[in-house]
Amino acid sequence: MALRYFSIPAFAFNDKPWRWSREAMFYTPTARGMRCNLCPNECNIRPGETGDCRNRLNHNGKLYSIAYGNPCAVHIDPIEKKPLYHYLPGSKSFSIATAGCNFGCLNCQNWEISQSSPKETRNAELFPEQVVQQAIRNGCKSIAYTYSEPITFYEYMYETARIANAHGIGNVLVSNGYINEEPLRKLAQRIDAANIDLKSFSNDIYLKLNAGTLEPVLNTLRILLEMNVWIEITNLVIPTWTDDFAMIRKMCQWLANNGFTEFPLHFSRFFPLYKLTQLPQTPTSTLIKAREIAQSCGLKHVYIGNAALPSAGDTLCPACGKTVIERKGFNVTITNLKDGKCKWCGRAINGRWG
Repeated sequence: MALRYFSIPAFAFNDKPWRWSREAMFYTPTARGMRCNLCPNECNIRPGETGDCRNRLNHNGKLYSIAYGNPCAVHIDPIEKKPLYHYLPGSKSFSIATAGCNFGCLNCQNWEISQSSPKETRNAELFPEQVVQQAIRNGCKSIAYTYSEPITFYEYMYETARIANAHGIGNVLVSNGYINEEPLRKLAQRIDAANIDLKSFSNDIYLKLNAGTLEPVLNTLRILLEMNVWIEITNLVIPTWTDDFAMIRKMCQWLANNGFTEFPLHFSRFFPLYKLTQLPQTPTSTLIKAREIAQSCGLKHVYIGNAALPSAGDTLCPACGKTVIERKGFNVTITNLKDGKCKWCGRAINGRWG
């Protein structure tokens, strides 16, 4: 898969939009600039400036996405890496990202691209039709919008997903879930599966750690569930920040009470990165305790990621306890599913098994 990479001129607009841009789909002109209506930040963007995500530019009285067709990351990944364990397990996903994010997480593992603008990264030229062609050519069953924050390259993602739908290719959203309701509902008509990063269950921590708020993310989960998008949830357990067991229990109770008992929850191990290098990595005992709490709240499929623990990534039947999918790292090694049911006892396992 040979791709040509390029560097974007600082501003190549002059009097007309450049080729790697599209007019934004959700914005409102105001007396002080263009208000972006895509996410709860609702940035008011002055002429010549970009919003918090560094991806949306006010130019000549219109708001543009400057990330259309210029991904800074293009890879073929196992779907388990997203992580998605109950969506087409063992398949490949064509994965793309552009620079930019509407959060400012202190622990971001991809901060080199998430905290940059498309003007500052080395990008490939890959328009939506080409993304779908590459996915088909490489035997990928889905396209994943991932690595940075796909909400910030919404127009690029939406058009790619629309074309992928027509070719029978799945679409996967890997996101912080920080998006307003109208654009989310429009996108959910095109998306097949999502992994939403539920950073914590504290509004105060969301503000200090991520520069966001909790309720819009919970609303995203509710809407995706309502619109029949397959959902898996990731919670990164960060020492001194999100390792409070009472808060974890509160989160898991909310998930159980809102219809998520049969949807996977992934507790992920933290490693010191970006602006939190002074912290230790998450002890495995903390992750095991978090999983026990989730299971005690009624969640049926709870996984531990980024930790070399036996069976941490295996899918077990909630009824008989036997292994229905065995994983080694991101590889599926054994499958004991038949028509989406446990081969041993016949209990249905929630998922999109394809």
